[in-house]
Amino acid sequence: MQELAHHVFIETTYSGVTLAAINWSHGLLLIDSPFRPEDARAWRSALLNLGGGVDRLLINLDAHFDRTLGSRNMDCTVVGHEKMAAVFRNRPVTFKAQGTETGAEWELINGLGSIRWAPPEITFNDHLDIHWDDHPLILQYSPGPASGAIWAVLPDLKIVMVGDAVVLNQPPFLAGADLPAWIASLEQLLSLEYGEFQIVSGRGGLAAHSQVRAQLDFLQKVHQLVDGLAKAKGSPEDTASLVPELMKNFDAPAPRQGMYEQRLRYGLRQYFIRRYVPQAEIIEE
Repeated sequence: MQELAHHVFIETTYSGVTLAAINWSHGLLLIDSPFRPEDARAWRSALLNLGGGVDRLLINLDAHFDRTLGSRNMDCTVVGHEKMAAVFRNRPVTFKAQGTETGAEWELINGLGSIRWAPPEITFNDHLDIHWDDHPLILQYSPGPASGAIWAVLPDLKIVMVGDAVVLNQPPFLAGADLPAWIASLEQLLSLEYGEFQIVSGRGGLAAHSQVRAQLDFLQKVHQLVDGLAKAKGSPEDTASLVPELMKNFDAPAPRQGMYEQRLRYGLRQYFIRRYVPQAEIIEE
């Protein structure tokens, strides 16, 4: 567990996404959850050592399976954007692993079994301010990587947790993306407003501003290539031809090369369908 500021911690050792815990006198604010039951138990045990107040809230930065499969294991009230709640309304009540190939982390794990979702019980539209300490935590809608994506901002402590808006050393998830909105969000993140902030990536921990810039450049490249393919009357299947060029941006370890290629292949196809195919069936974002 890494301490970014007094009572603010992040954890990157579990499979899935970057976790965070804010240990205030009123209670514990958690950012996302591990998806493996044994990891959830270990994380909860580690949190007990922090002390603090008795109340707890779990904040999901979006509805991605990697960060929401384990929400119920955290046994506390869940907070998320209203669009995230809409995603859960379109899901079956119970998750069953069925060999989906989206390039997500959870797909590498066997034996997850049947899991009952924990949709958000507290939702908001534009922003939600949580005053459990002298320093507020602001949850703000930051569209781009997924429907209902949010940032968790500690303005007094100059920390911002941006979820999958920035991922380190791996391709981002594109299936539910809004690339123009995502690009605009990253431009904001690179502005003077966040110039002195510690930026916490949703996958990989602390991100340098140069890594945010690299993410922005990559998304601009994706947007240009996919838009060009659409203007050339390409098909969703043609997006697979973009994968080798885009993979050059990542020095992927050999065991993950196939997973990252599949993540791009799946994400590009679904993004193309959503953006450029008239009356296409809406997929979960």
